[in-house]
Amino acid sequence: MAQKKQRVSLVLGSGGARGLAHIGIIQWLEENGYRIESISGASMGALVGGIYAAGKLDAYRDWVCALRRADVLRFLDLAFRGSGLIKGDRIMDKLRTMVGEHAIEDLPISFTAVATDIEGQREVWFSDGPLFDAIRASIAVPTIFTPHLYRGLTLLDGGLLNPVPIAPTFRDFTDLTIAVNLNAEPAPNKALTEPESPPNGEPDDDDLRSRIVQFLDGISENFKSNAQEDELGMFELVSRSFETMQNAIAAVKLAAYAPNVVIKVPRDVCDAHEFHRARELIGIGYRLAGEAMADIRR
Repeated sequence: MAQKKQRVSLVLGSGGARGLAHIGIIQWLEENGYRIESISGASMGALVGGIYAAGKLDAYRDWVCALRRADVLRFLDLAFRGSGLIKGDRIMDKLRTMVGEHAIEDLPISFTAVATDIEGQREVWFSDGPLFDAIRASIAVPTIFTPHLYRGLTLLDGGLLNPVPIAPTFRDFTDLTIAVNLNAEPAPNKALTEPESPPNGEPDDDDLRSRIVQFLDGISENFKSNAQEDELGMFELVSRSFETMQNAIAAVKLAAYAPNVVIKVPRDVCDAHEFHRARELIGIGYRLAGEAMADIRR
């Protein structure tokens, strides 16, 4: 490595719990002589990137690594509205307490959160204003989270239109643009995607997944109790459909706006709700960052 730290524009993609890999990627970059000067993020990329820009990523990492499998359900606050199943107030209140209130324009690192204006059918970039308004808009997965009403707009997940938001970094004067794609091809090494065994007394992944899916599907008026066992429930169908769309858009964006480095996180590394696997996913991100950066370091 050269003596001078290389300046990085970091693009953090969307992908549910896979976004926890962003934490390990940031850690690797910091430890290996890179200075992150700009972050653009969608959905979980906006959440992790915004918390990092606010200087509180260590606190978030420690908290999310302590989450147990059953804790995931505790943050599902029902909306009782047709526009979404979950309000998201519980998780946002927890993050505000942990990170504090910040204006994006006052952050020490340039930050842009990407959301989708559903009525205008366009992506929206937030690079000023309250940090958590931008994050809440960017993580509003359709039908799961209620839309975020902000600045006169009805806003949904940024991954709808731009799961790897590279374009906001075009204005940066940095040495490298590094993009993290959380929707990459499935891992050839199956061991990469196998979850750790749960501690005694906790449900395993299949049990937890079943409980979350049943919880979400059970409050849908369209849920049919006599559905065949092999049929997809509403929650799983929406989740898979959303990921399929993201995969296609991410491929187009990466081809059109080629960054210097792409760190590829396999889309089958975990399910969207598996936030209890934080420590494992952070480690995966750390390793994948080292592998992806090896060529450019040479």
